[in-house]
Amino acid sequence: MKENDVKTNQEPDRKLIERLLLSRRVEGDRLMLGDSVLLAAINGNHPLNSAELAALRASPLTLRRFRQLAIERGGARAANDDAWSGSAGMLRAASDGADLARLLTDDGHWTLHFVAQDDAWRLILSLDAAAPFAARLLREQPMLRVVDGGGAILLQGRLDADGEVECGWPFDSAPAPHFQQFGARFAVEPVHV
Repeated sequence: MKENDVKTNQEPDRKLIERLLLSRRVEGDRLMLGDSVLLAAINGNHPLNSAELAALRASPLTLRRFRQLAIERGGARAANDDAWSGSAGMLRAASDGADLARLLTDDGHWTLHFVAQDDAWRLILSLDAAAPFAARLLREQPMLRVVDGGGAILLQGRLDADGEVECGWPFDSAPAPHFQQFGARFAVEPVHV
């Protein structure tokens, strides 16, 4: 049995369970959780604790409201998928930085590659083609920059057809010690002119 077959067979089961949960009636049912709690759970800001989860399961009305908010949030997210105002990342504590080859933004949409070239370094910023805003950025080619934790510009330019911007490393120190000196943080952001 192929993996796709398993997914196809499970889809009707999931929909059936969802329908059963949403259609059942409970005498005296009322909204057990407020929209703020439900939205925080949907956005991932506040996972439901055991009491809240039990209240959600026990109340079909609350479950329907949760589903409606999730659908609305999904629609709003889809409408704003290509909106992007910046991405941040950091040199992870697990890395000693001795042979820094790449850094990823926290959202996973950008990668900074560090390439040793003779006695210098090259910095390459790559956009993940699967990023929700990739098509728009490749089409519009806005000016972008990468800044370190101190605000210094590491790279500035426009994406090429491959979704990359490349330049020489602008500092005397190697990338790893430089990032550690400035809080191990960096950001990719549009340049507003």
